[in-house]
Amino acid sequence: MVGKGAREDALSWRLAQSSSCAAVFAAPGNAGTASRGENWPIAATDGKSLLARAQAEKIDLVVLGPETAIAAGVGDRLRAAGLAVFGPDRSAGRLESSKVFAKRFMERHGIPTARARVVHSLASAERVLVDWNGACVVKADGLAAGKGVVIADNAAEALAVVRAWYAAGIPGGGSDVLLEQKLEGREVSVFAIFDGRTFAPLTSACDYKRAGDGDTGPNTGGMGAYSPPAGFPADYEAIVAREILEPVARGLATDGERYVGVLYCGLMWTARGPVVIEFNARFGDPETQVMMPRVQGDFAALLASAARGALEPDAASFTHEACVGVVLAGADYPRASAPVLGISGDVALGAGKTAFWGGSARRDDVVDADGGRVLTVTALGATVAAARGEAYAAVRELAARMGAGSALSYRSDIGALGDSVVSA
Repeated sequence: MVGKGAREDALSWRLAQSSSCAAVFAAPGNAGTASRGENWPIAATDGKSLLARAQAEKIDLVVLGPETAIAAGVGDRLRAAGLAVFGPDRSAGRLESSKVFAKRFMERHGIPTARARVVHSLASAERVLVDWNGACVVKADGLAAGKGVVIADNAAEALAVVRAWYAAGIPGGGSDVLLEQKLEGREVSVFAIFDGRTFAPLTSACDYKRAGDGDTGPNTGGMGAYSPPAGFPADYEAIVAREILEPVARGLATDGERYVGVLYCGLMWTARGPVVIEFNARFGDPETQVMMPRVQGDFAALLASAARGALEPDAASFTHEACVGVVLAGADYPRASAPVLGISGDVALGAGKTAFWGGSARRDDVVDADGGRVLTVTALGATVAAARGEAYAAVRELAARMGAGSALSYRSDIGALGDSVVSA
């Protein structure tokens, strides 16, 4: 398992429960992955060292967690050496690593997406924005660690953003910026597995990006999520498969791209149906943390079958239970990420409840965390409301138990299916 966040902890946790899995290693891993296997002190982007260690350990399957590993070509290097890898190569991974590549791919293959213009300089941005009406979403082309998207209410605000970017450097590097129409509707994340030839839908989730209750405060990497989504058409997954996933699969084949791994479709459900906001070439965080507790069957076999190019979609499935996950973050997150030290390492909870560690490391009986998203506390329930009640009960239990619990912050409205879910 390549990566070190709560997403990788959740994937490692589920893989370790698979009947076909003898052992799980993580590189570099975190406090959670260390509790069920060995962590390798190797960066997720260090393909050369990962290959040497994987060969020495005779690893059967490598699962790429973060987008940085995909963009660094780790999958390319490991596949070239004959290892089975779940995660796309660098070229296909441009669906995430380049907003411009993804936009042109969608336009070329008739995939519903927002109207947009690509600009390559401040002068071209100024020319485009002269005639822009309404709100504008300003997107940096490359990977920008969550800092590459700004929603401007009007052209003047958008122009101020691009001027600042071109003066200080575009987040993620490069010179390309996407100016995009703002979509109205409800967000939903839908996941599918591709094996290079075909695909199978997985499941879906809704996450909460803003730091504060009621979707207030700055954008974050995600303060919580729930799965499956509520309030969408009964056949929404079939609609997404027909209108989004099938055209993606055809487009990849037409373009000669062999996509192996999970495709995360970030969608806005509008009055005309699903429209793609963005693609991610990996599992989401915190969506993965609420998807993995719902898995039944052999999840390792499912991922391995995709990596072999012979997808076996029936190897694993998802229960009808709901899962709600609440993120506990450093007090100043996302404005700052001061380390949170000496957290109680005991995060064991009752049946149906699990806590997944973010960036962290074990030190004797305690855990030191990086101060970002420290833990994701999840709970299952017959309904979203029931799962939500159990999740927040678990949060209160951990807060009372942990020495540093009072230093952690969290939203109190994750999974509250009222008005707040509209912009989840």
